[in-house]
Amino acid sequence: MPLRINVRMLLAAGVIVLLTACCLLFVAVRGAAASTPVDKKLSFTCPFPLIGLQKLDVNIKADFEVPTAPGGTLSTSGLTITVNVPDKAARGLNLVGAATIEGTAAAGVTLVNGDANPFPVRIPLDVAKTGLPPSGSFSTVAKGSVPTVTLAKPGKTTLTVGDFTTRLTPKKADGSFTGIGSFTSDCALDPGQDAVLLSFDLGDKPAGHRYSIGGKTGVKALGATAPLTGAFDLSPTAATVFSGGPVFDKAHTEFRLFGFVPGAADLEFVADGPQGGDLTGTGFVARPRFTTVLPLVTLVGMPVSSGPDCKTSAPSTAELRTGTGFTLAAGGALTGTYSLAPLTGCGAFTPYLSTFVQGEGNTFDLVLTPRKA
Repeated sequence: MPLRINVRMLLAAGVIVLLTACCLLFVAVRGAAASTPVDKKLSFTCPFPLIGLQKLDVNIKADFEVPTAPGGTLSTSGLTITVNVPDKAARGLNLVGAATIEGTAAAGVTLVNGDANPFPVRIPLDVAKTGLPPSGSFSTVAKGSVPTVTLAKPGKTTLTVGDFTTRLTPKKADGSFTGIGSFTSDCALDPGQDAVLLSFDLGDKPAGHRYSIGGKTGVKALGATAPLTGAFDLSPTAATVFSGGPVFDKAHTEFRLFGFVPGAADLEFVADGPQGGDLTGTGFVARPRFTTVLPLVTLVGMPVSSGPDCKTSAPSTAELRTGTGFTLAAGGALTGTYSLAPLTGCGAFTPYLSTFVQGEGNTFDLVLTPRKA
């Protein structure tokens, strides 16, 4: 009879540790945008050998980051899953020689996104090894890794807690097994509860925008500026992400080397790979990647380099940020900086020209104006 009581205590403590691990799954779906706090209490019934059905409670707390449009992802932060194991269970574990308890779990959650079919997720978790005190209550913490979930459809989106399975192993201080070995338990959510952990409406994807570009670029090493014109197309691909970027017309700058040698250069900013950035509030951050081509460079009116092979030896990446008062509908200021790599392909004057072009601190000062076509 005493052994039967100890086993009950041990199994009850193991179930509490399990529940900590499984609850981590329910709040750990990852992915991006407006913070939503969650504080949820649920109960589960778990069948175990010798002691039969056991009801256990859990409190789930987390801050979800929910997307605002299809194509965004769902994530969580500030997760707190704390289970206080009572003194009785701790003493029961010690009576059978257990110093730690650990194991694995397979927990379930169901995601419904708009009119899509329910998407069940079954994810393995590790129950961290937890040291047991000689007496008194103790807390357990478990962790798991869950893949990012992309929400592709508009409409109501819910995340609902499901059942779980665990296999737990109490061990002695030397790492050996206790007399009861490992045990498996399949636990079910008690009926009559609101098992929805998170629910929100996912709106349509933001509309795209097309702008005309006006402004200038500054080449720091030359101490010169060049007027810029062009176009900027912005196409949201998710709630906070867009594709597209600036396409500049050929530019021309005039400069003076050493303060008195007149020179001029044509500039072309040629996109290198896919372009895009992030939507932020009423504006955005664009990260265009481009190669700078100098198809014509003259000094004292005479060409020293001509042709499309004269260009930077590596692409540049600018970070362009919208300014105060910018809106996607009305446009506004867009500024940023970029670096220029050494030149290549400029003929005999390549090293010389490179000295006067390469370097950091180059600038874009632009104004975007909406256009209809």
